[in-house]
Amino acid sequence: MDIREIDDLPKNAANYAPLTPLWFLERAAMVHPTRIALVHGCRSYTWLQTYDRCRRLASALCKHSIGAGSIVAVIAPNIPATYEAHFGIPMSGAVINPVNIRLNASTIAFLLGHSQSSIVIVDQEFFTLAQNSLKIMKEKSQGHFNPPLLVVVADENCDPEALRYALGQGAIEYERFLESGDPDFAWKAPQDEWQSISLGYTSGTTASPKGVVLHHRGAYLMSLSNPFVWGMDEGVVYLWTLPMFHCNGGCFTWALAALCGTNICLRQVTAKGVYLAIVKHGVTHFCAAPVVLNTIVNAPSEDTILPLPHIVHVMTAGSAPPPALLLAMSRKGFRVLHTYGLSETYGPSTICARKPEWDSLLPETQARLNARQGVRSITLERLDVINTKTGEPVPADGKTIGEIVMRGNVVMKGYLKNTKANEEAFADGWFHSEDLGVKHQDGYIEIKDRSKDIIISGGENVSSVEVENSLYFHPAVLEASVVARADEQWGESPCAFVTLKPEVNKSDEQRLAEDIMMFCKSRRPAYWVPKSVVFGPLPKTATGKIQKHVLRAKAKQLGPVKLSKL
Repeated sequence: MDIREIDDLPKNAANYAPLTPLWFLERAAMVHPTRIALVHGCRSYTWLQTYDRCRRLASALCKHSIGAGSIVAVIAPNIPATYEAHFGIPMSGAVINPVNIRLNASTIAFLLGHSQSSIVIVDQEFFTLAQNSLKIMKEKSQGHFNPPLLVVVADENCDPEALRYALGQGAIEYERFLESGDPDFAWKAPQDEWQSISLGYTSGTTASPKGVVLHHRGAYLMSLSNPFVWGMDEGVVYLWTLPMFHCNGGCFTWALAALCGTNICLRQVTAKGVYLAIVKHGVTHFCAAPVVLNTIVNAPSEDTILPLPHIVHVMTAGSAPPPALLLAMSRKGFRVLHTYGLSETYGPSTICARKPEWDSLLPETQARLNARQGVRSITLERLDVINTKTGEPVPADGKTIGEIVMRGNVVMKGYLKNTKANEEAFADGWFHSEDLGVKHQDGYIEIKDRSKDIIISGGENVSSVEVENSLYFHPAVLEASVVARADEQWGESPCAFVTLKPEVNKSDEQRLAEDIMMFCKSRRPAYWVPKSVVFGPLPKTATGKIQKHVLRAKAKQLGPVKLSKL
């Protein structure tokens, strides 16, 4: 159907340009050339220096025939080179593939092979991991292996022997690689904003990881949306606790250039490191999964610096934060914003927008409201919770569970080389998150579970998230995760995996387990109460998410809860 317009005015070079976040860096270098852009230990770079280094990187890549259609992998923690790669690689026309540094060699071998990465930029600490991955690729290639070029990033904070080994294996040192590039390189913006800017892989807990392809348009929009909904001002000081390899750091890699802010790199995340950065660098904002917030809240006094010198804004996502955790963060002076998103939606695409009228409510009530996933961000066009069978929206009653679905410009292009997965993910014109939730009367959504995590006990659905929220209020519980365990009487029943606080006496675990179960029974229906409690550390991903698939496997090894003979 023809679209009627009031004019026949065309696009031209003066009034239209494809959206890309790459221009943010050029502007930051022009407006604030001497402002510190990056800090890593004793090293720091201004915005002008960062722009020059990114142009050198783009130029050096082009000299190695890297450009449109190429993919460059980065295996590194939160260091300046990882930040520079988010600009330098797409400035060459190529696509950045940030790799999770916690993955094993066989998984990384799959990622590098599936993506056909032409160059691998790797931090010296992870060089042997990259090397072992390439060995696996070579063994599976049957004589047709063309290894990618290896560029190793030196870090004075690490063992120099690792760097010497990498250079001895033929890797090019990152700074030498930059020196081969031109600081005045005339990079070109993408001709089409649909052009890919990043390739990131899902965790692949049940199958091979899926490659999430993101475009320049979505990266641009999310880079502006995040600071807007968070109320970030120009010149913010941002601490990198969220891995840059996770959803491109939630697009804050590009957003910090738009804000002309200062990036404080944190190679390893510890509570002590966070508190020190707040005092030493004047950190104003950081992002962290609930598990990291839990570490900050429960840090020993010698690792904390309290009271905080100023209000510190925290964005949390990755899993549903327990209200008890949000309340504890608030009491320590952190102002927490709860968001929700996925790799497929450029990171945080919904926000629990705080309302002024909540300020008059009890702190516990405020924490419960803030624990919801909220409403769509300004760059997400549609968000809903639908019936998984009919596809119709569920009523806004806070009770009826459905699947959370999304639609808009900050939804991925699709999964790389995976037609079947794309058909399933985009069925009926929605992106299907596979997260189950409810819609409240005020329109705010709240996750109740992943579709594979729901527990069905005696025919009744049990939300593992709700049970976990109750467990976090127990004074002895540091961390908790709940999964289904086979039950001879009920089919399935909740099984709680619990990490106790360090000061708790662990000599009588049976008594502790019974106390925890009684505590839950005072707050939840009987069929929601864990029938078994297992103590110990919880397995986590690099971004702090608890690996429930590992816990489900452990629960399966425990066998079914036996039918009581009483």
